[in-house]
Amino acid sequence: MATLNLFSQPWQTTISPSFCCSNSNNNISYAYQNHNIISNNSKLHFFSNSRHFSVLSQFSTHSSKSGSGSSWLQNSSFAAGIEYRKRPLYSVFPTKAAEVSSVEDLYQFICSGPLLDKIGITQEKVAESIDNWILYGRYLCRLFQLNELYLTEPQKARIYHYYVPVFLWCEQQIEEHQSKFKDGEEIPPLVIGFSAPQGCGKTTLVFALDYLFEVIGRKSATISIDDFYLTAEGQTKLREANPGNALLEFRGNAGSHDLALSVETLASLTKMTREGVKMKLPRYDKSAFSGRGDRADPSTWPEVEGPLKVVLFEGWMLGFRPLPVEAVKAVDPQLETVNKNLEAYYDAWDKYIKSWIVIKIKDPNCVFQWRLQAEIAMREAGNPGMTDEEVRDFVSRYLPAYYAYLPTLYSEGPNGSDPQRLLTIEIDEGRNPILASI
Repeated sequence: MATLNLFSQPWQTTISPSFCCSNSNNNISYAYQNHNIISNNSKLHFFSNSRHFSVLSQFSTHSSKSGSGSSWLQNSSFAAGIEYRKRPLYSVFPTKAAEVSSVEDLYQFICSGPLLDKIGITQEKVAESIDNWILYGRYLCRLFQLNELYLTEPQKARIYHYYVPVFLWCEQQIEEHQSKFKDGEEIPPLVIGFSAPQGCGKTTLVFALDYLFEVIGRKSATISIDDFYLTAEGQTKLREANPGNALLEFRGNAGSHDLALSVETLASLTKMTREGVKMKLPRYDKSAFSGRGDRADPSTWPEVEGPLKVVLFEGWMLGFRPLPVEAVKAVDPQLETVNKNLEAYYDAWDKYIKSWIVIKIKDPNCVFQWRLQAEIAMREAGNPGMTDEEVRDFVSRYLPAYYAYLPTLYSEGPNGSDPQRLLTIEIDEGRNPILASI
């Protein structure tokens, strides 16, 4: 509790900034030079793949109930997002006096979060580790170009009610995983699965967690089920083998993934226990063939180096379980083939995952609104984006699976999961965690 003595002092940044160009509107821009925290050659390249554009577009478009409805990235210096990966991160401090919160205010805000009880952190533990909370929050503010001394309520909620608590839970899971091995034994990385509907912010969450692992010195790797889509040729064969089935006309549902590639990748990742061991992670190019997509050129795949401590694996259908045929046909007859394909996915994906995070939504129709927001942001930024009708058609190919499989996922957990290693987070339409309804 000694750290609570800080409550009498305002929360001030301790980073020594260096001045850079700031002629516009008399604003002063600060460029942080600590390359252990910011690196143009590492996490910024995360955005170079088109599948990650939604990370930025969702920040710049959606509002939250936890604030006054303002954009999550209000006061941020970027809007379009494309230039973000081409320059160092920096924060713009307003010329007027900032509304600086005290450490005590921050402590009270953290303790009001909906996830503390779920992850087993008491108010006393928050008090004892308040310095770490501040440090992690500061890292995330830099990552997303936020002014840590002038956060909006939605920004503060996203960082201290969501990203930092989930990061601390992941740390707990890693420690528990490592404790099961004896001294001198090679410890495989912990694979954490993130099952969440499209557009709900899972890619952004994984991006934030991956960055925090980097700055604390844990080597991590990130993969998505999108990385394992069939090649363009494979997609064509799938479509021709299932004429008239709209659920298998394009990539997405069970059957449209290269399961052999996923097994090879996940098995190799779990063996990356030694220094100097390297491997490339497959990536998918959704823009190829006029949006139908194809596997990206292997020369562009990112490389990771061991020893890995954690693998973050995310996807919209991770953990889905096959259901009785009549149950899926009652939702949509076209799901029967998809359901049969799903039987092979446990051995290809789920059995490698030892800890799970399930992001729960009340209504799958939110997916349409979230996807629409992302596409509008892309169009406004001058990038190709689907029309509203194209978005509706795109999402309609996923909704049957959501309606069929989400109830079981929420009631029983992911396929093969350990209830003691499962964190379920219910979010609202603003993508922020809320208290469990039951």
